[in-house]
Amino acid sequence: MSEPIEIARRESSVLRISVRTAAIMLAFTVVFTAMMAGTYKATEPLVAASALAEKLRLIGEVLPPSYYDNDLMADAITLAPHKLLGLDDDTRLWRARKNGEAVALVLEAAARDGYSGRISLILAVGTDGRLLALRVTSHKETPGLGDYIDPKKDRNKSRPWITQFNSLGFDTVPRDKWRVKKDGGKFDQMAGATISARAVTNASGRALAWATENRDKLFGLAANGRFEDQGVKP
Repeated sequence: MSEPIEIARRESSVLRISVRTAAIMLAFTVVFTAMMAGTYKATEPLVAASALAEKLRLIGEVLPPSYYDNDLMADAITLAPHKLLGLDDDTRLWRARKNGEAVALVLEAAARDGYSGRISLILAVGTDGRLLALRVTSHKETPGLGDYIDPKKDRNKSRPWITQFNSLGFDTVPRDKWRVKKDGGKFDQMAGATISARAVTNASGRALAWATENRDKLFGLAANGRFEDQGVKP
């Protein structure tokens, strides 16, 4: 066999192998993509249900289900980023009603001045102007020191620090006293870990004042509407 023929035969063989390999890889990619798409479709309802359950769990920590009888997830609106709430992105606000009457707002807020940065909050504010309950949803405060703001990490299990805000409003704690005791206010803080408590206390006061002032407008919007104050962007 001449050398040119042998070279051509080898090149043809390499080409066939390359084409076959490419075809196998293409088939594998198509099958794998189809499997991933099928898995996503199959698990999508479970993921959505899990996300819904987590939202309801967080809401349940500040507003027990006995307070309302409407569908909170359906009776919600979007809040635009807001300076007084410490928010940089759109968030959801849930409106609780019982027997058709407005009873409470559940909203997110944030303290940007924690010892280690942002402290995210969720709170329920009653239509009577009371802060029904407050919880920290995420933070990076120093373990064993400033993390007592989170009731799961507070060593005082019988009366976690954050429960001192329960059912208080500006009628019982004047606005200028909605501060930690070290700053001349009403609320306790732990010695050596004041910054975390101060940040949460101040942020909760701002959020309570904002929610109380805008209560009627917030309840008046249609479900899935959008609320945006002018001049108070972050």
